[in-house]
Order: sequence, then structure tokens, then C-alpha cells
Amino acid sequence: MPAPPSPIYLASSSPRRRDLLQQIGVRFDILGFRGGERGMDADLDETREPDEPADHYVQRLALTKASAGVRRLFWRELPRKPVLAADTAIEIDGDVIGKPAGAADACAILRRLSGRAHHVLTAVAVSDGERTRYRLSKSAVRFRPLSEDDIRRYLATGEPMDKAGAYGIQGRAATFIEEIRGSYSGIMGLPLFETAALLEVFACPL
Repeated sequence: MPAPPSPIYLASSSPRRRDLLQQIGVRFDILGFRGGERGMDADLDETREPDEPADHYVQRLALTKASAGVRRLFWRELPRKPVLAADTAIEIDGDVIGKPAGAADACAILRRLSGRAHHVLTAVAVSDGERTRYRLSKSAVRFRPLSEDDIRRYLATGEPMDKAGAYGIQGRAATFIEEIRGSYSGIMGLPLFETAALLEVFACPL
């Protein structure tokens, strides 16, 4: 007997978000974008607006990604079902930090996070073309002081390069973290409590 169709699309190339949805039993189809998740066309410009608060920034990007995903359903004549998208960023001293631009940038980010607390903001949005809903998760993370050797060894793993804030809590950077207040899954990139609440609104089974 064939499996029933998946109830949602996931508009993300992140393997962590895929794993988190599978963790709570959500079936999904990947809604890919040409050229990857970030920077693929003008309707997903990720430039932060002047003086834009960090929470507004990640919410805006998640909503934009979900809306762009719905448009692609029409263009590709795919079956209609809700599109889930998310965006994650680090906030420290009022600055928003995304993925590092290169190795030097990753080192600079890790030095800045060393021995300090920062916030991880993840917004998740769901849209079916008629309704759009979103939720925001904000967590506090404190790093222990990092030596230059800590940073050098971590950079050599390659792990920082595709992560907001140049670290992955589910990887080797777990040894850097003294304290967390908030959502572990939100820090990974998809807050499961907020995601489940949104999927319930759209009658998607868990």
C-alpha cells in the first residue's frame, strides 16, 4: 500500500531542519531553490534594513521564504500544500550575525562569542497561499572562554562554515557552551514547540 502524500513542503536545504521534523514524525517534501537556500533571487534578499531589530529581521526572512515557496508551487504547478520555512541568526550587542563569509570571519565571530552570552533567534513560518502564520523562538547561550587553539581546532573541522554564528550546538561546539536558556531545537534551527503549534493551525498531522 503506497504511503500517503506528505502534508507539507519544507523550504530549506538544512539537514538539521530535516532531522528535527523527522524527530517529531512530520513527513514532508523538500521544496528546493535553484542555487541553494540563501541568496538565490531578488525576492529573498537577506540584507538587514537599517536599525532593523534582530527579531524583526529573522521573522521577515522566514515569512519571505515561506511566501517565495508558495509562489514556486504555482510556477512549477506542484500540488498545493503548506510551505514551512525558517531563519536563524545570532544577536550580540545589537548586531545580527549570520553564517560566516569565510574562515577569517568565522574566527572573528568565535572570538566575539568567547566568554559571553548571546541570543539565538529562530523564526518559523508556514503559508498555504491564503493563510500565513509565524512564531519566534529566542534563546540565550553562554560560551566559556575560548583559546586561540580552541578556535583553530574547531575551524579545522569545517563545522562553523555553514552555521549561523559560526557554530553548531549539536556538534563539537557543544563543549563551548556553559549555559542555555530557551529552546535547544530552536538553537539548532527549528524550534519544535513553535513548529508543532503552527502545524496544528494548518491541520498537519504530527
